[in-house]
Amino acid sequence: MRALNVATSALARRDFSERGLRERLDRAGVAPAEAEAVLERLRNEGILDEARFGANRARALAERGKGDAAIRFDLEAQGLPGDVVEAALAALEPERMRAERIVARRGPGAATARLLAGRGFDEEAIEAAVASRPGAALG
Repeated sequence: MRALNVATSALARRDFSERGLRERLDRAGVAPAEAEAVLERLRNEGILDEARFGANRARALAERGKGDAAIRFDLEAQGLPGDVVEAALAALEPERMRAERIVARRGPGAATARLLAGRGFDEEAIEAAVASRPGAALG
């Protein structure tokens, strides 16, 4: 079964969302009915798990310094349903704490606040993180 070989080969290299794996199978020329059968089999066997993929992807993005908005955008772009996205975000360390770590490393100030905003951190988390550092000013 060629579709199963394509899917397992892709999954051996990295985790995929269902949408991502479906696209991979499509690019490999697998017929939609065959692709759906393989996806169903992988779901039933626990190999393809949207919740696990979402949690792992969210954690990896958070570790790379991304804020909740950027993580939500990425997970939605991967085709994950809203409840999976929200559960993945809820399992993360609070956004403010992640922002505070970045501020502690880079120092408070306007440049750090812009960096955090660019990485998808909420305005409240940015202000709280910057303000938590002595001598902080967004100037």
